[in-house]
Amino acid sequence: MTQPATPSASTTANPQSAGGKSPRPLYQHQGELPHLPVPSLDETGRKYIQTIQPFLSQPEFAKSRQVVEQFIASPEGQVLQKRLLARAQQPGMPNWLADWWNDIAYLRVRDPVVIFVSYFYAFVDDVARSRPAQRAADIAFAAQMFREQVVNETLSPEAIRKQPLCMASYKNMFNTCRIPAPNVDYLRNYSPSHNEHIAVVRRNQFYTIPTLHTNADGSRRPLTLAEWETQFQRIIDQSKPTPSAGTTPALGVLTSQNRDSWATHRASLLAADVRNVTLLEQLEGSAYLICLDDTTPSTRDAHSRTCWHGDGRNRFYDKSLQFIVNDNGKAGFLGEHAGMDGTATSRLCNYILDHAPQNYQQATSSPSVSTAGTSLAQPNRLDFHFDATVRQAIDQAGRDFDRMIDNHQLRVLAYQGYGKNLIKAFRASPDSYVQMLMQLAYYKMYGVCNATYESVQTRKFAQGRTEVCRSVSNESVAWVHAMASSSTPAAQRLELARVAINAHSAYMKEAAEGRGVDRHLFGLRMCLKPGEERPALFQDPVFAKSCHWNLSTSQLSSKHFDGWGYGEVVPDGFGLAYMIKDDSLHFNITCPTDGLGQGAATKLCGCLEEAAEEMRGLFQSGAKAQL
Repeated sequence: MTQPATPSASTTANPQSAGGKSPRPLYQHQGELPHLPVPSLDETGRKYIQTIQPFLSQPEFAKSRQVVEQFIASPEGQVLQKRLLARAQQPGMPNWLADWWNDIAYLRVRDPVVIFVSYFYAFVDDVARSRPAQRAADIAFAAQMFREQVVNETLSPEAIRKQPLCMASYKNMFNTCRIPAPNVDYLRNYSPSHNEHIAVVRRNQFYTIPTLHTNADGSRRPLTLAEWETQFQRIIDQSKPTPSAGTTPALGVLTSQNRDSWATHRASLLAADVRNVTLLEQLEGSAYLICLDDTTPSTRDAHSRTCWHGDGRNRFYDKSLQFIVNDNGKAGFLGEHAGMDGTATSRLCNYILDHAPQNYQQATSSPSVSTAGTSLAQPNRLDFHFDATVRQAIDQAGRDFDRMIDNHQLRVLAYQGYGKNLIKAFRASPDSYVQMLMQLAYYKMYGVCNATYESVQTRKFAQGRTEVCRSVSNESVAWVHAMASSSTPAAQRLELARVAINAHSAYMKEAAEGRGVDRHLFGLRMCLKPGEERPALFQDPVFAKSCHWNLSTSQLSSKHFDGWGYGEVVPDGFGLAYMIKDDSLHFNITCPTDGLGQGAATKLCGCLEEAAEEMRGLFQSGAKAQL
C-alpha cells in the first residue's frame, strides 16, 4: 500500500526497479537481475507430494496424492497457472510475488509487530566501551557512515559466488517507518535530506539529535564520536528521576498493540493536539531510533528478552531500525520486518561492530567529552500532548503488552561442544546438519515430526526475499526413527543421517532458485478471483497441516552476535533461530505458554543439547570406523 508524499516524506521507488543500470554501485546490478521464475504445475505438484508424505499414513497419502494429481490435470489448475504466468510476464513486473507477499505476509498482519513480526540481534559485549553513552555513540557514529553510503548509493552491492543480489530493500532501511492503518499498514519512506536526525528514547521520553553540526561559517559536518557521546550523556542526565518529576506517558507502548487498535489510537493522538502531528513526523521520519534502557541484563536470556521486546514502553516498534543500549553497556538491535529481511540489517550491524576498534582510535584523537559539547545544540525533546483518551489507551496497551510477554517463553542455548569446523570435518553441510539436529530434538520431545519452515534467501532475483525449505522429509523421518530405535546399528544410523542431510541440501538449492513449493502455491491461490471456489487441493486438511509451521527456523551467523531470534508463527509452535559459529552452536527458542505449556522452551533447549551430543558421537564413531 502506498501513501501520498508529504513535504518531508518520500515514496519514490527504487530507481532501478524497472531495469536499467545505475551509475552508482549500490543499485548497479538491479537491471541485470533475473525475474523470479514460475515453476511448472508438474514440478511443484511432484515436490509437494513428497513433502506431505512424512506426515501421513498410506491411505491418507494415497487420498492426498490423488487430490494433487487431479489439480495438476484440472482446467482450474491450468487457468490459475496461466494467470500467474501472465502476471509474471507483465511489463514492469520484475517479481510476480513481491507485492503480494509484502502485503499478505507483513502489512495485512493485524497481530502486534513485536513478538509476531519483528526480529532481534543481541550483540557481543564490548568491555572497552561499557558505559551506555559510549556504546550508543559507537553505534550512531558507525551507523551514520553506513547510512551515508546507502543514501549516496555508494555502498558496494552484495553477491554470492559472484552472483549479484537484489539491493532494493535498502531503500527501506533508513528514515523508514511502518504506519498503522485499518486492515492494512503501509511503509513510509521519509526524505533523508530533509530528515538528518536520529531519535532517542530514555525512560519513555523521546528526543531527536541532529546528525550534522553547523559550524560558525554555516557549513555542516558530521558529529564526532565525542560529540555523539556528549549528546547521549545529556539525555541520560536529563532523564534521571527526581521526586518532583512524574512518569512520562509511554507513547511507545501503543505501537505494541494490534495494528487496527494502534491505527485508531494514532488517529486519536494526532487529533489530541495539532503539535503532535509535527512531533510524530519527527519521530517516524528519523534515520533510526536508539533506545537507552535503564536496565542491566546479566544473562543471555535476559539480554535476548531486552532486545526482543524490552519493557514495551521504551520502544517505538514501527521504526525499521532500533538499537538498544542498556545501562551496563549491553546492546542489540530490533528490526521491523515488513521492509527488509535480516541479511540487509545483519550487514549493517556487522559494519557497525566491525568499526568499533576504529572508533576507539578516533576517540583518542577527538576532543574530550567535556569539551566536545561546548557548541552543540541540546537534544530536542519531543513533548507530545496527551488527552484523557490517549492516556487511557496507553494504560490499556501497557496491560495488554505485559500479558502478552508473560505468556511467552525464551531460552538461549549456547552449546560450546563443537560447531562449523567439526561439522565440516564430518563432510556434512553445516546448515543441513543443524536442521537434522533440530528434527532429532523435536522428535525427542514430542515423538513426532511436524512441519518445519526454514527461510531461504532468494535475493538473486529482482525484488527477491525468501522461499521455504520444508525440512521434514521422508529421509529425515527415517533417520530420527532409526535414532530412536535401539535395534538400528550405528553404521545404518550414520548412513541414514547422511541421506537426510543430502536431501535437505538438495531442497535448499532448489528453493534458492525459486523452485520451492510454498511461494508457487501461494501465487496460485492469489490468482483466484472473487467468488471462485477454492480448488480441492487448498481445502485438503493436509495442505493446512503441511504449512502449519510448528518449527519456524532460520540461520544467521555473525561473530559479533551473541544470539538472535523472533517469535513463533503458529499458536502451538516454536521460533527457533540459530547461529553456526566455528566452534559453537547457538539456538534462541521462543514459544507461547498457552499453546505449548509451561517450560516448553527449557525442555526443547535440553533436547537440542542431547541431540547435538548424540550426533557428534554418531559421526565420530563413523570416522573411527573408517580408520
